Amino acid sequence: MSAEILPSWSDGATRSKIVGFLEQVDEIPPHERVAVFDNDGTILCEKPGYAQLEFMQSELRRRLEDDPSLGERSEFRAVIDRDRDALVALGLPRVAIALVELLAGIEPEEFDDRVRSFIAAARHPDRGVPYRQMRYQPMLELIAALRAKGFDVYIVTGGGTEFVRAISHDFYGVMPEGVIGSQIDYDVDHHDGALRLLRTNRLVGDPNEGAAKPQNIQRILGRRPIFAAGNSAGDAEMLDYARAAGGPSVCLLVDHDDADREYAYASQAATFDSGGSILDTAARSGWTVVSMKNDWSTVFAPS
Repeated sequence: MSAEILPSWSDGATRSKIVGFLEQVDEIPPHERVAVFDNDGTILCEKPGYAQLEFMQSELRRRLEDDPSLGERSEFRAVIDRDRDALVALGLPRVAIALVELLAGIEPEEFDDRVRSFIAAARHPDRGVPYRQMRYQPMLELIAALRAKGFDVYIVTGGGTEFVRAISHDFYGVMPEGVIGSQIDYDVDHHDGALRLLRTNRLVGDPNEGAAKPQNIQRILGRRPIFAAGNSAGDAEMLDYARAAGGPSVCLLVDHDDADREYAYASQAATFDSGGSILDTAARSGWTVVSMKNDWSTVFAPS
């Protein structure tokens, strides 16, 4: 396959694996061409904190202006102070539910507007650039290459479905219905003779990590992916699900090993302790590891 695809991927075994897969795609029935990508840490930088968490922090600061007493709640205090030890001790699910309460009672359209306004104005805490410039250019090229081969591309994230839906088309060309994430419940309400939906603080099912990812893929899409990309133990079952499809498949694990151009860290699941190294899991499972340092000539999307 010609060099114009995947221009930000360095020549080597990883790029060859992907290109070889793309060259086989014409033999695969169109309805089987399904690709799934995790979001945070896979196609969008997740350090020093998730974009969604930054958004929720901004909502908390806004609420504190009206009600300073909220700062006395342990979950909110840990967020305000960016106290990592306290956040770990409390647990991300508990903190997330507390933050979700801040936006309970509003309609989904208002939530979308707030997310988009935040993303338009916010800057990455370390880089000082818009979050849109923290997308990984090689992964955007990969998504484009898959689409050119007739793939339907979906985002399967542990983050909030609604948050990612608000930005998915602008960031990745993925329509809102193409996002599967942790789901918030809604109450049905009648107001001035019109039916409306109001956000609650209730989750529908479990957070979308680990086994929940393939379960929700089947439940919502009804189609098994043959291409999957992730970066942590929270994606392991999704990658294994794609690998077990039979026939050609690719499972990519992004290794954050570039401290100079991004960050160097061992990716962890957000909602559970997986134990062990995800790189060891990749070796045992036969996934393809993407070294950010060695496999990507460019990391971030241009302005």
